[in-house]
Amino acid sequence: MRRRQCLTAYLFLLPAVLYFGIFFFWPIASEFQLSFTRGFTTLTPVGAANYTQIINDPVVRHAFLITLVYAFACLALSTVIGLLLALILNQEFRGRTVVRTMILTPYMTSIAIIGLMWRNMLDPTTGVLNAVLSAVGLPEQQWLATHPLATLVGITVWQESGYVMLLFLAGLQGIDQQLYEAARLDGASVWRRFRSITLPLLAPTTLFVMLIGMTSSLQQFGLPYIVTNGGPGNATSLYVYQVYQETFTSGNLGYASAMSFLLLVVILILSMIQLLVGRRKEAL
Repeated sequence: MRRRQCLTAYLFLLPAVLYFGIFFFWPIASEFQLSFTRGFTTLTPVGAANYTQIINDPVVRHAFLITLVYAFACLALSTVIGLLLALILNQEFRGRTVVRTMILTPYMTSIAIIGLMWRNMLDPTTGVLNAVLSAVGLPEQQWLATHPLATLVGITVWQESGYVMLLFLAGLQGIDQQLYEAARLDGASVWRRFRSITLPLLAPTTLFVMLIGMTSSLQQFGLPYIVTNGGPGNATSLYVYQVYQETFTSGNLGYASAMSFLLLVVILILSMIQLLVGRRKEAL
């Protein structure tokens, strides 16, 4: 009976194992193998030369640095804004569902549409934002020339805050309301209830938001490709965009594979750190 139960369990697990093996682990192993080669159509083994070159490449170091700045800025802003929106929209008022849907809509919209829309809106001559500034007597801005990275951060936060809000709403609705009632009867202020009840009980949700947000920000490609094309100069050439350039512009598949594998390692390390810190906070 035990053997039959184990066999049944393994049979149910088999589709998931095949899916992850074919579409996740096998591509990662192939990419790692390619990272020790050079070329695009004809691959030449070069050992660890790609990894050595990446460490000494100022363009890659710059791309990695601005990607970290972009990722941490997007994570911090979207988490705070999403939590504030969730706290507001967790209250009862007329039209709450419509407002929630409107805030969530950017996240459900294609990144290509969002990129094209914002590129047109930020155009210095025909963009609607400069038209509004001019109408109210304020100086027009060269958004993508003078503030390119900050602009990308703003667009990303605008798009992702709705999803973060949705996650925090789910977490807030899972908190027992009797805890708030008991704290209110004990004379606890709004800030005290938020600090002592809401934040601790939202810790698992916050950890999930941080993991998802960091991973997606470090892998961002669509916005710099569509909105700024990595410019001006290399100001918005994020790491994955640089991988794309090395692959399809420079034709160096092995070098791009090494860059991709290093990014995977960085994401795994940051995720483990976030998990360890989050679990320690939950234990306290």
